[in-house]
Amino acid sequence: MALTSRQEEVKAEFVRERGVWGEVWECFLQLDPEFLSAYLDYYMVPWRKGHLDARTREFIYIGLDAAATHLYEPGLRLHIREALKLGASAGEIVEVIELASTLGIHSVTVGMPILTEVLARHGLRDGPAPLTERQEALKAAFVEKRGYWSSSWDETLELDPDLFEAYTRFSSLAARSGLLSTKSRELICLAFNVATTHLYEPSIRLHFDNALTAGATLDEILETIEIASVIGLHAATMAMPILADELARAAKAKDQ
Repeated sequence: MALTSRQEEVKAEFVRERGVWGEVWECFLQLDPEFLSAYLDYYMVPWRKGHLDARTREFIYIGLDAAATHLYEPGLRLHIREALKLGASAGEIVEVIELASTLGIHSVTVGMPILTEVLARHGLRDGPAPLTERQEALKAAFVEKRGYWSSSWDETLELDPDLFEAYTRFSSLAARSGLLSTKSRELICLAFNVATTHLYEPSIRLHFDNALTAGATLDEILETIEIASVIGLHAATMAMPILADELARAAKAKDQ
C-alpha cells in the first residue's frame, strides 16, 4: 500500500531517531501514523537528554524486558543486540539478567510480613523471636555481600533462615564479577521495580537510596523512570500486528 506524505514523514523521522524499522512499525504506520509519531516523541525523551550513556540505557531495557513481570521477548532480543553493538560483553549482559532474576523474592518479602500478622491474630506468634547465633551471622553476611540491610528482610530471616541464606548467595552472584558499576546495578534494579508491571514500592525506595549513595544524579534516576514507563507501549507492539493480520484475513474472506 502506497504511503501518504504524512506516513512517509513519520517513517523517515522514526528511522532517523531510532535507527530501526520493521514489520511492527509498518503496522503502526498503516493503522495510525499519528500514534506512532507521538510514541516516538515519548520514547526519545530520555535518549535526547543523554544523562545516561547508551549502553546503560540498553541494560535497563534488558532488565525491564527480561523481568518475570514482563518477559517481553521481542524487546529483549532487540536490546541485547543493541547492547552488543555498543560493545557490551556477554558477562555484563549476564549480570543484568541475573539482577532481573532476583525479582521473584518479592513473593517472600510481601508474603512473610502478612503471614506474621495472621499468625499473631491466630495466637500462633507473640512477636519477633530473638535472633539465634546463626541468624545473626546470616544477617551480617547479607550486609557484607549486599551492602545494606532493610527491615523487609526481618521476617524472612526469622521464619526461614535456610531460605534467607540461599537467597543471600543467589542475589550476591550478579555483583561478584564487578563488570557493572554499583550505580548501574542500582538503576537497573530500580527500573524493573518501578515498571508498571511490578510497582514494588519498598524496593523503589531502597534503590532510590542506594542509587543516590552510589553517585547517581537526579537526572539519571529520572531517565531510568522514563525508560521504564515506555513498556506500556508493548500493548500496541503486540496487538497492532495481530490487528493487521486479522484485518487482512477478514478482507480476504470477504473477497472469496
